[in-house]
Amino acid sequence: MRGRPITFNDQEVVFKAQKVFFEKGYIGTSLPDLLKAMDMGSGSFYNTFKGGKKEVFKKALQQRREALNQFQNEALASGMPLEMIKDFFRSITLADNSTHMQGCIIANSVVEMAGLDNELEMEAVNILKEVERFYTDVIRAEQQKGKLKITVDASVLGRYLITLWNGLNVTRRMYPDNRLLSEQIEMQLNIIS
Repeated sequence: MRGRPITFNDQEVVFKAQKVFFEKGYIGTSLPDLLKAMDMGSGSFYNTFKGGKKEVFKKALQQRREALNQFQNEALASGMPLEMIKDFFRSITLADNSTHMQGCIIANSVVEMAGLDNELEMEAVNILKEVERFYTDVIRAEQQKGKLKITVDASVLGRYLITLWNGLNVTRRMYPDNRLLSEQIEMQLNIIS
């Protein structure tokens, strides 16, 4: 006899789990936390996610990767990718305090997984490196068009922006004040003006 038919969307339940991982981190998230957020029983959970919590977390990271890839494609299609990158950083100042306290699930995972789970740590690292390559490629193209004054190598500037992103996700927890964050972001973005 079969159990109840599965009546949920895999992407939606992973997104619900992602919210819990944002709030509690990987280690702090329990199976009951996930089941409640995903509105699933343990049988359905393990039928769907044979790898358990780790599989759900990997899928949550993949969802973030896909969202970042979509942003990159939209930025390139806009014809103004550098401005969209700047706007992406500026959008931090539109967040509420609870969002500031979450930071970035990918950056958080690099720190949380260090020495704990090399596979998950490297998954998060690779996502950040993909974003860094995107920044580098956009900056290099803008430099070649003569649209940037700064002559520092594009790869250094790409790393600079990923460092800015990682740092902002700590700073926004220290100072969840959008005005203060805006001042910091604008000062940092002046480098790629």
